[in-house]
Amino acid sequence: MKNLLVSIALISFLLQSCQIPKQKEENLQDHLIMSVLWYQKSAEMKALYYQGFNIAKMRLDMYLTNDTSAKPNAVIVDIDETMLDNSPFEGKCIETGQSFSKESWNNWTNLAKADALPGAIEFSNYAKSRNVNVFYISNRSVQELLPTLKNLKEHGFAYADSSHLLLKTTTSNKEERRLTVSNNYDIVLLVGDNLGDFAEIFDDRTQNYGFDYVENFKNQFGDRFIVLPNPMYGTWESPILNFQRDISEKDKYKLRKAALKSY
Repeated sequence: MKNLLVSIALISFLLQSCQIPKQKEENLQDHLIMSVLWYQKSAEMKALYYQGFNIAKMRLDMYLTNDTSAKPNAVIVDIDETMLDNSPFEGKCIETGQSFSKESWNNWTNLAKADALPGAIEFSNYAKSRNVNVFYISNRSVQELLPTLKNLKEHGFAYADSSHLLLKTTTSNKEERRLTVSNNYDIVLLVGDNLGDFAEIFDDRTQNYGFDYVENFKNQFGDRFIVLPNPMYGTWESPILNFQRDISEKDKYKLRKAALKSY
């Protein structure tokens, strides 16, 4: 009997020691895998960026042909997932299982190693060649100014200086910063990956995911508004998560799955 008990105890110990520790479910970031892979590995992503910036150059030319404004001209661009590629940060989130945090994001931006996105550098310099200023309105914080400027300058972006870079101070709403530019410039074109990069009204996703606002402005897309692809993150996910920020990854998973349309 004693030998039997010893054997059972030994088997139990061996089974427990062979178990692979489970990753905490609330830290899992595997939902990002397909979107990050598409962003990094699909030729379609690259083609869409070239398409967007090609259209931007054409629209810029068309506007300047009929330009009668007394003000100098400007285009407004977002930075993240518009001019610079931060998908390695999302890749790190998947690798570590840790979701976004200010600390981890700052660790990434301080490296100033984000690659330029396809067509972005060329577009900024094309605008400069047409005597059109480029203003970078980003929701990176003002504390990220120096590494952001370094990142942009090292890639050769036009107008990569502190007077053309408007970062977030107190609010992620970009309207006030756009108005600051419009006081002295005629804003010809806006380029971004999030609808809030174009007009304040798009920040409201409380009704029908913001679809109705897109319908109201549908003639502006490809004209004054140039939208670039970003399946990894954005305001679009806010209504899916019921506008809740501090919920577990498990609850986020349930809400994402519940929002899917099937047949």
